[in-house]
Amino acid sequence: FGAMALKADESVKLFLSIGLDEKTATTTINNPKVTANLTAVIHEAGVTDGCDRTTGNLLYTVATKHHSNLLLHRPTLFSYIVSSKIKTPAQLDAAVSFLDNHAAEDFKLDEFEEACGVGVEVSVEDIEKAAGEVFEENKKTISEQRYRTNVGQLLGHVRKSLPWADPKIVKDVIDRKMYELLGERTAADNEKPTKKKEKKEKPAAKAEEKKAAVEATPEPSEEELNPYSIFPQPEQNLMVHTEVFYSDGSVLKCNNKKEVLDKHLKVTGGKVYTRFPPEPNGYLHIGHAKAMFVDFGLAKERGGCCYLRYDDTNPEAEKKEYINHIEEIVNWMGWEPFKITYTSDYFQELYDLAVELIRRGHAYVDHQFTPHPHAGDKWCIYPSYDFAHCTVDSLENITHSLCTLEFETRRASYYWLLHSLDLYMPYVWEYSRLNITNTVMSKRKLNYIVTNNHVDGWDDPRLLTLAGLRRRGVTPTAINAFVRGMGITRSDGSMIHVSRLEHHIREEFNKTAPRTMVVLNPLKVVITNLESDKVMELDAKRWPDAQNDDPSAFYKVPFSGVVYIDQSDFRMKDSKDYYGLAPGKSVLLRYIEKDTSTLFLQGVLHWVAESSPGKEPIKVEVRLFEKLFNSENPAELNDDWLTDINPHSKVVLSDAYAVSILKDAAVGDRFQFERLGYFAVDKDSEPGKLVFNRTVTLRDSYGKGGK
Repeated sequence: FGAMALKADESVKLFLSIGLDEKTATTTINNPKVTANLTAVIHEAGVTDGCDRTTGNLLYTVATKHHSNLLLHRPTLFSYIVSSKIKTPAQLDAAVSFLDNHAAEDFKLDEFEEACGVGVEVSVEDIEKAAGEVFEENKKTISEQRYRTNVGQLLGHVRKSLPWADPKIVKDVIDRKMYELLGERTAADNEKPTKKKEKKEKPAAKAEEKKAAVEATPEPSEEELNPYSIFPQPEQNLMVHTEVFYSDGSVLKCNNKKEVLDKHLKVTGGKVYTRFPPEPNGYLHIGHAKAMFVDFGLAKERGGCCYLRYDDTNPEAEKKEYINHIEEIVNWMGWEPFKITYTSDYFQELYDLAVELIRRGHAYVDHQFTPHPHAGDKWCIYPSYDFAHCTVDSLENITHSLCTLEFETRRASYYWLLHSLDLYMPYVWEYSRLNITNTVMSKRKLNYIVTNNHVDGWDDPRLLTLAGLRRRGVTPTAINAFVRGMGITRSDGSMIHVSRLEHHIREEFNKTAPRTMVVLNPLKVVITNLESDKVMELDAKRWPDAQNDDPSAFYKVPFSGVVYIDQSDFRMKDSKDYYGLAPGKSVLLRYIEKDTSTLFLQGVLHWVAESSPGKEPIKVEVRLFEKLFNSENPAELNDDWLTDINPHSKVVLSDAYAVSILKDAAVGDRFQFERLGYFAVDKDSEPGKLVFNRTVTLRDSYGKGGK
């Protein structure tokens, strides 16, 4: 698909001829997509020999802001712009809105002209009158605030009554009336407002102020409340989806015909149909969690259906193991497929369509004599991704085909193929992919470090595969909250700091993980002023805000003359910034009542005691995980990315001590080890030897600089 192309200097010359300033023209040619769009618009509008600046600016707006819309009716729009019947940005916006609602339909020109103010002339006298009324209504406020008055609001009031007024003239009239009312600016007008030092208020006044501040908090946007609000309804799928440029200069404009859409809506009942289409060539990672949130989430929010469709067109890379894993992990993430399908289920239909495409002179065939993990050895040819993806979307009556931005370049081939086969066309929308620091998200790289034993399998807790996150102790709730916080935007996929994910994990675990005590590197401490054979049972809190009258909020912990503290909590040499134990220094032990006669003690240590004289506490293994890669973006290192693996990303402590309540913990149970972090029981646990994975530390760095 060859778009029109001009040399850079020719493009600049062309753009200058329509009235663009030199800076805008030279900036535009640095963006190949905008350059191609604007070049096509200039040719379609028939102004290759130039035009006035007003017309040129409107055409530039169409090329940069409205390029994907209204393609069917662009000749009409351009004729109105070039003839100056549409001559203001407000008129253009109104025209675009009208045509967008009539994307594949005929419409009456008189209705179009009325909608966008064609022929409506707004005189300076009209603007003067409207502005005078606005100033009269707001005279008191303007006099008080003087040149700090929000002029934008005044402009908005005038434009509301005169929507087709020239905005430049409106601004000039407002500025003149401000001067007539207020006179010259004074030095005070140019000063920044200073905050007055207020007297200390009474608590009641502060409460009122806090209440007022809460009430003044801006309402969240509709998109923040509902990230799926950006997507159109199925019955609106008549818009022109894209345009395909041919090397001969012709342009194909792709959209559904009304009878095709009506047939589709009859089959679907007007419901939203989406699909989550992973290729079964590896384990799913956290990027797929975002895709699930988009695909399954939209269908759920609209009361529709979402397929789990295995995109199994490459048998050399696919395994039954991956197919089983994907279905299981989708369910674990909390999503329920409407139906599970395989692209290979449609091989016969795809074959028939391929034959038809060849008959029409539009296709070729690729041979593989490879057996298929789902379809067996029935087929010796397999469809390419570009052929299968769009056709199966159409065959399954998908309403919204949603994918990440790297597939945007395939949009033309997607619609060209459906158009060439006279098939229904879904609405396609691309969103930014999820990129997280200190890891790799490429399936190829993940497969490499798994198969070459740089990690301990696809579910290694250091990986951001969903299986690895689950084993680490992360819940679907935390993952989905993190993904929802990203939104469904088309912004360039910038790196998201891993601390942002950790923030959501802590948010949940702080409310759901019971507290307990474990000592990672035990140091034996003998309490000399306690009888050696005495064992007491103390009440320890499962939850920090536990009420004394709630027995379930406490657990019993033995306390004896021999306790174990962590080695890091003892030093031979004390210092002011150290709150642990040292010679000649006293500390508190958690849950031991303080003697009121003692001095103030800053250090409070966690501990584990012998449950009876000479009997060691429960021994457990604890695995501490750090970031797998030292660099935030190891992919930038190209061929040297493996050298960036952190050799200290996994530390195993085999001789940690735990309080007795943990002896009955089951695989997947989660706890907060006081002062240490949040931990989960690993699947390697055996009777008498529990293994805990550290899910996340207690400290939250997201609020302190995490992106």
